[in-house]
Amino acid sequence: MEILPTVLIASAAALVGYVLGSIPFAVIVAKRHGVDILHAGSGNPGATNVKRTCGKAAGNLVFFLDMFKGFLAAFLPWIALSPISVVPEQQDAWPHVIAIAQLCGFAGALLGHCFSMFLKFKGGKGVSTTIGGLLGAMPIAVLVGLVVWLAVYFPTRIVAIASMVFGLSLPLTSMILAKAFPQLGYTTIHVGFCLVVAIFIIIMHRSNIARLMRGEENSFKKK
Repeated sequence: MEILPTVLIASAAALVGYVLGSIPFAVIVAKRHGVDILHAGSGNPGATNVKRTCGKAAGNLVFFLDMFKGFLAAFLPWIALSPISVVPEQQDAWPHVIAIAQLCGFAGALLGHCFSMFLKFKGGKGVSTTIGGLLGAMPIAVLVGLVVWLAVYFPTRIVAIASMVFGLSLPLTSMILAKAFPQLGYTTIHVGFCLVVAIFIIIMHRSNIARLMRGEENSFKKK
């Protein structure tokens, strides 16, 4: 089978990812608890706000559902494309096509989560979906990032700080892995993609940055 144009494969993966990412699990779960999450707490349809307004169990459920949709968006291209047989001269290029499709699926899910088609293009801040997407496309990089998140969260108990540091860790981790362990298949494409994701996470947390500067950011410290 001949390889379809990479742009067509990448576009299809991004579109599927966007639809998956747009599913507003925070709104759905909060509604089952009698809460309109768009008008409760910070108004953000994400796991952290659900946890504050509906309880720990509901918040954790939203986190894992949002993470799963990111994972699925990044993993589906691998499931769909890996079994395809290609001519020998294209075999070396095919893994790169799959990697690009996975990253595009993840990017679509992240955009869908933050700008959901079901919420008039509003949404969450994308951290849980980023974790899931990277688990599907770059599992080792995100596992390192999770360690960084935990290392920052537990001393501060501020999700926003931990999430931004997590994002900033991704391009650095992927760059180190690409150089130290080339067998993992991480390339400059992965590093560049992680850099874009890191910038995107920072931008989506701009309101948190403003509250941090005013000393008004919410935390989960016990009072």
